Amino acid sequence: MGEEILKVKDLSVNFYIEDRVIPAVDGVSFSLQKGETLGLVGESGCGKSVTALSIIGLLQTPPARIVKGEIIFRGENLLDKSYEEMRRIRGKDISMIFQEPMTSLNPVFTIGRQISEVIMQHQNVSKKEALDRTIEMLKLVRIPLPENVVRQYPHQLSGGMRQRVMIAIALACRPGLLIADEPTTALDVTVEAQILELINELKDKLNSSIIIISHDLAVVSEIADKVAVMYSGRIVEYADVHTIFNKPKHPYTRGLLEAVPDIDMNRQQRLKEIRGVVPRPDEIREGCRFKTRCDCAGEVCMDKEPPFYQVGKNLGRCWNYA
Repeated sequence: MGEEILKVKDLSVNFYIEDRVIPAVDGVSFSLQKGETLGLVGESGCGKSVTALSIIGLLQTPPARIVKGEIIFRGENLLDKSYEEMRRIRGKDISMIFQEPMTSLNPVFTIGRQISEVIMQHQNVSKKEALDRTIEMLKLVRIPLPENVVRQYPHQLSGGMRQRVMIAIALACRPGLLIADEPTTALDVTVEAQILELINELKDKLNSSIIIISHDLAVVSEIADKVAVMYSGRIVEYADVHTIFNKPKHPYTRGLLEAVPDIDMNRQQRLKEIRGVVPRPDEIREGCRFKTRCDCAGEVCMDKEPPFYQVGKNLGRCWNYA
């Protein structure tokens, strides 16, 4: 076992909207070793991004509030940190790549200024040194002619180049933990492969740990060491990437994998699908959260929510494990 850089313990996040309490994340726990990559997967609305924003301290409060749990980063609970302490940690020790680079980059500032600001915020360097580091970071993410790109604005770059700039910003201060929220969304397949290869290469070069958030199982299979499958605010299965993809145990994980097209499929063959829709967080009552969509649901699933069971290398919430 390597050095544990992050441990999330029983994290619960509620949204308070008017007179309603909406549980977005409920009892999420996982850990991450130094140099390791964790994939958080699941359908939209399952709590992946809320979990990530809780770690980096960017949840909008109100309406959100962390009601329970601990986020231990390098031995310290981030939930005990003040706003100013989190500002110093964010960008320097923990960074995030957001899913839409065009809206994440400021359209009125040059690329050079946006990367340099991050470096100057956390490092005691001059503008000249920050600019030199900026050009170095652009070279690191394989952007051609970085001396020219530092003077350009986001709209002058392609989607793939903007995403590389976002990676350069996130890695500018060599953070120990990088959170990538759908880093290849809206990119074509060729550029997606390049971005994934780049993230993997930089992780090894900088010895950073990564949490990659995605609903694309192919992306996760390429880059992750461990996978946590989320459904309706909870982790329902947790194992190493090979076990998840080759020996999935939870009905939801199996359903996700069976819904992925196979290159050997007959053209007339219909893709399997998970029936029904994800329940709204404020609709959840008792029993297993997946019960209305599960072909294996029994009587106990209707009344009691399953605890975590371990079957082989898989940890998961399912009464069938019992």
